[in-house]
Amino acid sequence: MTMTLARDRKLRRAAFVAGVAVVAATVAQMGRASPALGKSGPENVRFATFNASLNRNFAGQLIDDLSTPDNDQAQAVAEIIQRTRPDVLLINEFDFDHEGRADDLFQQNYLSVSQNGAAPIEYPYRFVAPSNTGIPSGFDLDNNGSVGGPNDAFGFGFFPGQYGMAVFSRYPIVHDDIRTFQLFLWKDMPGALLPDDPSTEAPADWYSPSELDVFRLSSKSHWDVPIDISGRVVHALVSHPTPPVFDGAEDRNGTRNYDEIRFWADYIHPARSDYIYDDGGGEGGLEPGAPFVIMGDMNSDPFDGDSIPGSAQLLLDHPLVNNKMTPASDGAVEQAELQGGANASHEGDPKFDTADFADGAPGNLRVDYVLPRKSLRIRASGVFWPLSSDPLFRLVGTFPFPSSDHRLVWVALRVPGS
Repeated sequence: MTMTLARDRKLRRAAFVAGVAVVAATVAQMGRASPALGKSGPENVRFATFNASLNRNFAGQLIDDLSTPDNDQAQAVAEIIQRTRPDVLLINEFDFDHEGRADDLFQQNYLSVSQNGAAPIEYPYRFVAPSNTGIPSGFDLDNNGSVGGPNDAFGFGFFPGQYGMAVFSRYPIVHDDIRTFQLFLWKDMPGALLPDDPSTEAPADWYSPSELDVFRLSSKSHWDVPIDISGRVVHALVSHPTPPVFDGAEDRNGTRNYDEIRFWADYIHPARSDYIYDDGGGEGGLEPGAPFVIMGDMNSDPFDGDSIPGSAQLLLDHPLVNNKMTPASDGAVEQAELQGGANASHEGDPKFDTADFADGAPGNLRVDYVLPRKSLRIRASGVFWPLSSDPLFRLVGTFPFPSSDHRLVWVALRVPGS
């Protein structure tokens, strides 16, 4: 990539980066004002991901719900977090707002308040940034003959920021070094699995050239959030790829899911990351040797479900990823047996499931991941999915779920050099 192209991209992204900077600066200031409480030692740092389903139907509705401490779902989500006590937490499906009010209210009214006797937990360091969900593209991306609506947004959503993300941390976030990849174009990925219109003879032609000139790879965003663990920086690589369903024979969501996962596989591989550029114009992937933890709802099970075969394995089988200990739970095994349906024919071990989906299809799946670099030793791991006989089962339950259809997944890591 030439320096001229890099400068042009930097100029085009200037307004976007300014918006992220405002949010990051506000959250960083809150972090400086409140020292972290009760950190676990640097040799046992717990990273977690939780698709908490804190998404709402209308812009501002999540802020309204979190403005008081009595929202039942938010209470259940907060109690799960208080019971598992992650040090670094990614929350998927947390609606974005530019002022960062929702994450502030969630901390103030829920996490900082004891839920059913659980100890409050403080996250003085937080990061939120825009999501592609609900941002109109101006094109007929689903090819249904009309322009507008959630399917024609850069990421599925009824309003900008729906289904967004938030990072909560008890350790300082290095805000100056955060990289976001919201604007990275799908067509700029070498060998991109661009969807094909099966009604034509031309290959990879579901999207027109004009659409591909603006189509973003991330259905939400990809973030590289550096966390300072007592002097050693660990990069939290977080995202939430689109579900590989809700499309047609062209498999536009399945192919996008695959390449959203592949982005991190390339980002951490020095020989395959030269093509990558971030929203500020920076080029390339992760610095060689840098510690990382890949986290998020990847919407891909390694054996079952509707994702393209091999999607999850792009990370699970990556030569730099530590997958020696897979988070598991007894509750997932119990529910797969009780619910039956598609679960009875699954190839994957149900103890590794992280989401309770429809029994008929696709059944319960492993879609949520916390995957560290091999240099980070896994000390322990788990999935918060209690047995039905456990008093805490009330926090997950069955449909309609008291918290979310996903389960919090955590991995405790030893961070050398911290």
